[in-house]
Amino acid sequence: MFRGSMVAIVTPFKDGEVDQEALRRLVRFHLESGTHGIVPCGTTGEGATLSYEETRLVGEIVLEETAGRVPVILGTGKNSTSQTIAMTRLAKEIGAQGALVVTPYYNKPTQEGLYQHFLTVAEAVDIPIILYNVPGRTSVNLEAETVIRLSEIGNIVAVKEASGDLVQISEIISMCGDAIDVLSGDDFLVLPILAIGGSGVISVVANIVPRKMAALYNYFNDGEFAGAKSLHYQLLPLCRAMFFETNPIPVKTALGFIGMIRPEIRLPLWSMGETNKHKLRVVLQENGLLDVTGLDISERENG
Repeated sequence: MFRGSMVAIVTPFKDGEVDQEALRRLVRFHLESGTHGIVPCGTTGEGATLSYEETRLVGEIVLEETAGRVPVILGTGKNSTSQTIAMTRLAKEIGAQGALVVTPYYNKPTQEGLYQHFLTVAEAVDIPIILYNVPGRTSVNLEAETVIRLSEIGNIVAVKEASGDLVQISEIISMCGDAIDVLSGDDFLVLPILAIGGSGVISVVANIVPRKMAALYNYFNDGEFAGAKSLHYQLLPLCRAMFFETNPIPVKTALGFIGMIRPEIRLPLWSMGETNKHKLRVVLQENGLLDVTGLDISERENG
């Protein structure tokens, strides 16, 4: 149902508030760049620090700018099942095409608790749901057996897999078949996951190189594997740079260098350290994305 290169879009801030104009520019940039879907208010969008009202605002802006041209999947997962239901109802109310629901963080539920959580949310809100497994951020792994059980629920349509475990991902694809799509949650593993039957990616690095990530998927989907492989290796240094510090600190810093947004981030995250900022600038320069005159990213990505 959800396929291709979908960007986990950042939430730009200005003096502590959502920078609405910058967000609109970012969405237009992605539409022009061939991004297949937009995912606001997830990890990269600092969804954990957005209020209900801010989540509504961001979601409505993205939906208004996309105007149905690509799917919008709103991040709605909280560590409370009742709050997750409320946020997922918001996604349906504003017209999002889906909801990205992360495994509850901090609580460390059992596998049965995870199953019951997602079942309860899916039964409460009739909207396509993407499960989101990111154990490095939540301290709990959504195991393959649990995903297989959840795939039997009609409106659970996909899983964003950021465990980095290709064996687990292979088990999900093997056992679920067409019942659920598997999306890469790691930019490093997009090509390997596509190769074992995945359907796409929800990407961090696509914030700065959307054309290249979309092209990687398009090449693979069209059977042009050499082109996909070439882009995979081109993107690896940028993918590494996006995790010099906690996501989304590096990607917002990069977008700040580019001039797309202010590199403002919310506490408890903090601005990028000077050493890593220098390393990031070097990677951007080496990849033709930044020079002494600044960057017109939409032009340089085509080069």
